[in-house]
Amino acid sequence: MIHELGKTNSIFNQFLSEIRSESIQKDRARFRRNMERLGEIFAYELSKTLDFETEEVTTTLGAAQMQVPKDFPVLATIMRAGLPFHQGLLNYFDHSDNAFVSAYRKHKKGQDEFTIHVEYLSSPPLKGRVLVLSDPMLATGASMVRVFEALLEKGMPAHIHVVSLIASHEGIAYLRKKLPENTTLWVGAIDDELTAQAYIVPGLGDAGDLAYGEK
Repeated sequence: MIHELGKTNSIFNQFLSEIRSESIQKDRARFRRNMERLGEIFAYELSKTLDFETEEVTTTLGAAQMQVPKDFPVLATIMRAGLPFHQGLLNYFDHSDNAFVSAYRKHKKGQDEFTIHVEYLSSPPLKGRVLVLSDPMLATGASMVRVFEALLEKGMPAHIHVVSLIASHEGIAYLRKKLPENTTLWVGAIDDELTAQAYIVPGLGDAGDLAYGEK
């Protein structure tokens, strides 16, 4: 199942348009904050799919029966570009455990082709839990799949939510082939073009560089 939040008119699209804007992108603090706010909206929408249970809460005047999440998902992200986006998800899922994966593209000399290398992984056990795997850009989908495969050493999740700000049709098709059936994809927008260097067009550029400076 795919949820494309940008198809529904809401303040979400204002924040998404600002992270795409070349002029607004010059303000790194604003770019990071907008990624964070988008993560918060994704968290709110995604929370509607979780299992809830009744909890009695005592107030100064009595007791209230409240519906609260039964369990919080594990939040995983790919460093470094995913960090502000991850923070937005964590702002709302503030009881969640967290996982972090360092992965990068290793290009063949003088060629556009690349492989994905995972260098570092820190994660709690995932068996039977809900996993939210976030990365701002879903281009070819190779990084997302490789990171998911690395996370499997911690166990198979009961459900996987993949969350990206902008995706390509090619990346979505690749995830459909490679990820389990119990996967839900959440995106802000789907763009049509993918360059030979695997950059989404119009996309927004390199999210990591825009958030933290050129590497």
